[in-house]
Amino acid sequence: MSNSVATGVAYSDPEFTTCYASAELGYSAAAQGTVTQATDKSTGVTLNKSAGRITMNNAALAGSTAVSFILTNSLISANDTMIVCVSSNTTGSAAGAYTTYVSYLAAGSALITLRNLTASTSYSEAVIINFAIIHGAS
Repeated sequence: MSNSVATGVAYSDPEFTTCYASAELGYSAAAQGTVTQATDKSTGVTLNKSAGRITMNNAALAGSTAVSFILTNSLISANDTMIVCVSSNTTGSAAGAYTTYVSYLAAGSALITLRNLTASTSYSEAVIINFAIIHGAS
């Protein structure tokens, strides 16, 4: 790769327009954290890390219903992109019952939504959501 500089396992060109990885690419353990939601599924949480796991409260979530909560995170800027996914819930009939997404993002916070995809089944589970921030230029 012409005009490339080795930076760990990634190579970046001088204009910072392209990044090639020859191995795993991600955040170090120090850049990750965990937080547990108190009270109910709409209760906000604070975690000032670039990636992490949010363990939601086990309050009931009715079928075909969504609930949102605020993640307060001083590392989020308005230019960032945030990836979220359902990492875990209880096994059995609830597997695949949820989806999650970021409803909006602003400097210092993101609104994360969890939706129960079933037509009418209510579940009371401590769903775990993984997140990672792709930091944009500030």
